[in-house]
Amino acid sequence: MIAVINGPNLNLLGRREPEIYGHESLEDINNWLLNCVSRMGESGMIFVQSNSEGELVGAVQEVGFDPAVRGIVINPGAYAHYSVALRDAISAVPVPVIEVHLSNIHAREEFRHKSVTAGACAGMVCGLGKRGYLLAVEYLLASGGGVR
Repeated sequence: MIAVINGPNLNLLGRREPEIYGHESLEDINNWLLNCVSRMGESGMIFVQSNSEGELVGAVQEVGFDPAVRGIVINPGAYAHYSVALRDAISAVPVPVIEVHLSNIHAREEFRHKSVTAGACAGMVCGLGKRGYLLAVEYLLASGGGVR
């Protein structure tokens, strides 16, 4: 099972700055991803979204120590740029975590160029829209959930 955790403002996808983030809702992306993953033979996924830093830390801890979870895909949103607490939670869990951003954070405002959470992750995908989530899931499934 793969867990997908989404941070602040991602609940507004489809309505928030569609020229940057696209016109699909988070529910649309989750359903698309679930369909893609089921075609690959993976039966379960966990989806979490929160605007609260503490809830995201709790979600990483909860799913990261669940023996059924093979890996985590996380889009920390703006928390990527300053949340040491979220970075520490990612570092603490034994499963690999892949950071995903819909937009290319390196082509945006300078404050978005650095991710403090990415250094605790096995990898990062940015700028590929919803396909970034799928690439992260494919990596986690191919790695068997053992690469950190």
